[in-house]
Amino acid sequence: MDFGLVLQTDPPASRVVDLMKRAEHHGFSHGWTFDSAVLWQEPFVIYSQVLAHTSTLKIGPMVTNPGTRTWEVTASTFATLNDMFGNRTVCGIGRGDSAMRVAGRKPNTLARISEAIKVIRALGRGEEADLGGGTVVRFPWVKPGAEVPVWMAAYGPKALKTTGEEADGFILQLADLYLTEYMVKAVRDAAEAAGRDPSEVRICVAAPAYVTADDSPEALGHAREQCRWFGGMVGNHVADLVAKYGAHTGAVPDELTDYIKAREGYDYAHHGRSGNPDTQFVPDEIVDRFCLIGPVEKHIEKLTALRALGVDQFALYAMHDAQEAVIDTYGTQVIPAVNA
Repeated sequence: MDFGLVLQTDPPASRVVDLMKRAEHHGFSHGWTFDSAVLWQEPFVIYSQVLAHTSTLKIGPMVTNPGTRTWEVTASTFATLNDMFGNRTVCGIGRGDSAMRVAGRKPNTLARISEAIKVIRALGRGEEADLGGGTVVRFPWVKPGAEVPVWMAAYGPKALKTTGEEADGFILQLADLYLTEYMVKAVRDAAEAAGRDPSEVRICVAAPAYVTADDSPEALGHAREQCRWFGGMVGNHVADLVAKYGAHTGAVPDELTDYIKAREGYDYAHHGRSGNPDTQFVPDEIVDRFCLIGPVEKHIEKLTALRALGVDQFALYAMHDAQEAVIDTYGTQVIPAVNA
């Protein structure tokens, strides 16, 4: 199993670079960041520094979107980084929850994401792509062998279907075992129905991880409070799904939708941060299901179970008060045990 580190691009950018260097040193293969131009610093500028100060780490956004960045600019940015540092980028893409809403726009449609996936991947390889309306372009400077894999974040049935049909990878932002099994199956079934080899679609589960010294109520309580923000972030997507498909319709599992009943609103000023006041509706059960919390052995147990479900990578959200500690502990104890 591969391991990734997910960060926000809060200033100073040098800290993001240092944490990514630390992650590579401890055996992490991927470095990811949020991409929301108003809320955080520009990630692609920081990626250049991360790549320059590491040797094998692959980097990318979790996730960018086809609305705040035009497709040819996104493709050119990735292709430039790959030309400078080798094929060490991954384009995570989604609807643009925070990036679009903070800018006063609606998240992107699946049709737009689908077209963007095709264009970004083709241009990143040096192939021709239609930008719309018959405007076909190609980057003449892309070298043979270049590639930009595009991984799609999804929860709902149509998004899962699109991911299986078109994306190189699937990003699932939660670590609940039942929902992981359910959604991985949906993606693989869609890939097979489209004539693809389902095993070629990489599976990435992304969630906060907080390692505690023991399983005392005090230790677990603190860890839950540090990670409760994640249930609120996921709840934004779940609220959209309920609005689209309805509750208890069978289109989306109740195991995903039931917990947002007490959700009242969301302020993106606290997006993705521990202590987010808009996430108190998230119960402890959801934090435990969606995240990895507890002593080292609990992390190893859940990661082993995720791997058995076909997960190729666990991407660790480290938006809490123990960033260095979780990187170090994963590097010295968790990763070696899982991959023994």
